[in-house]
Amino acid sequence: MKYFTIRELSVSATAMRLGVDNTPSAEVMRNLAKLTDLLLDPARERWGKPLVVTSGYRCKKLNALVGGVADSQHLRGCAADIVTLGNNRLQNYQLYQMIKSSSLPYDQLIAEHVRCGGCGWVHISLAPTGKPRRQALERRE
Repeated sequence: MKYFTIRELSVSATAMRLGVDNTPSAEVMRNLAKLTDLLLDPARERWGKPLVVTSGYRCKKLNALVGGVADSQHLRGCAADIVTLGNNRLQNYQLYQMIKSSSLPYDQLIAEHVRCGGCGWVHISLAPTGKPRRQALERRE
């Protein structure tokens, strides 16, 4: 874990505002470390500039509050939503394209809210077990 911390991957303004305990378990912390070592740190190094985690681990209650899907990889600490510094939509989409064309072992890579050549954020996840699917998707607004 070179560029990211467990705290950064589990802090949530929504959880703090609503008093939800979003403390990761030991297993989730191991998954977050693996996510960082295999995907987030290498993506940051390839990008060459800081990346910002907008959502990492989410406990079940927090996941429901933010509208996450019931089987989200965020629940296990196996996913993060990231943006470029300054959250520039065009750069976010360039980040998605860069990761997509890399050899990084992502399970899912999703450009979220794509429109006009940009995207709102990039969802990246690792496979909890087995071989990563390297599934790349673009979700339009």
